[in-house]
Amino acid sequence: MFMVVGVILLAIGLVLAFMGIGAEHHAAGAEGAHHAAGAGASAEHHGSPIWLKRLIISLWHSNVYFTGIAVVGTVFVAINYVAYAGWSIVVKRIAEAFSAWLLPGAIIMLVVFGVGLINHDIFHWTMPGIMDPKSENYDAVIAGKSGFLNLPFYVIRMVVYLAIWWFFSERLRKLSLEEDQMGGTGFWDKSINVSALFLVLFAVTSSMAAWDWVMSIDTHWFSTMFGWYVFASWWVSGIAAITLCAIFLKQAGYLPFLTSNHLHDLGKLMFGFSIFWTYVWFSQFMLIWYANLPEESVYFNQRLGGFDGKYTWLFFFNLIINFAFPFLVLMTRDAKRQMIMLKLATIAILIGHWLDFYLMIMPGTLKGDSGFIIEIGVALIFLGAWLTLMTRRLSQASLLPVNHPFVDESIHHTT
Repeated sequence: MFMVVGVILLAIGLVLAFMGIGAEHHAAGAEGAHHAAGAGASAEHHGSPIWLKRLIISLWHSNVYFTGIAVVGTVFVAINYVAYAGWSIVVKRIAEAFSAWLLPGAIIMLVVFGVGLINHDIFHWTMPGIMDPKSENYDAVIAGKSGFLNLPFYVIRMVVYLAIWWFFSERLRKLSLEEDQMGGTGFWDKSINVSALFLVLFAVTSSMAAWDWVMSIDTHWFSTMFGWYVFASWWVSGIAAITLCAIFLKQAGYLPFLTSNHLHDLGKLMFGFSIFWTYVWFSQFMLIWYANLPEESVYFNQRLGGFDGKYTWLFFFNLIINFAFPFLVLMTRDAKRQMIMLKLATIAILIGHWLDFYLMIMPGTLKGDSGFIIEIGVALIFLGAWLTLMTRRLSQASLLPVNHPFVDESIHHTT
């Protein structure tokens, strides 16, 4: 259903964009956009036609979002292993199933990046001659980053990130299934060691992926907090997705051992990390605003008033839907134990952080020419495909890891 609706919206959006409806360029208020993109951005509509450019960037945007949620499932499992946590075993298989998207997501990531290279639609630093002092496209600031931002090294890094995430996800999944078959504590011990190594590698690769996939879109701009910011957005979205899936499975009769105590803990994680995301958001914004340095403040200038104020409403709505709403809805103990309240919070968080990534990506790529019909259509197609793969993996094993050493603790968990 999601995919069908998504295809319809995508078709409508592409037709409207192809006809030029709603595609007027927002040049006013974009002071600093040229500075942020680099000297080669003087041609306002360089690259692919706007309908194709929106499609390419929408594919990148949604895939970064859903791939992040997919790997967070593995991170959730790994954290609970190294913490010797027992409460989460009831929802462990849900988190494991998320990684079914990692391999397709990796392929899509590489393909979309390659397509985006044709007309340099996603990353300005890939423009020909931008690092060549003899070229008219030369940009000294970007050229100074050539040791990091060069195609061979970039592609190698991308493959390494995705390969690490996929390998450890599959390894933990395999150990979990073998534990179901043979029992004993040996698989649990191995899983702890695998999880510890994975978390160390993920701490590095997730931050670097955030720099590569999102921050390097605004090539002149940088933030030392950006890795944490993207991780916080991925993490709280992943917890929300685990919670929402658990609720739907419980209501369908598939998780008899899931109780309000488990939901309470998931609700506390969403509540706490919504605050953490806001802390990182505010710290990043406050420091840049206070310093008022042109190379840093341009990022927020574009999102607060640039392009005729196109993104201003979204800038403030981002705080409302990702902080104020979940904070107020999940503030009380009872709210964290009620499915209806958790549904409201999880859906708001998932939509809100998709919009958060929209706000990170669109101003630096499409400037004032972004929209929502194509973007929502692509997101719904991704959602349908993601759910199809996730539920297929979910159906391939028992929803309760029957031989996990802490399964009884999880069943009788109380808060």
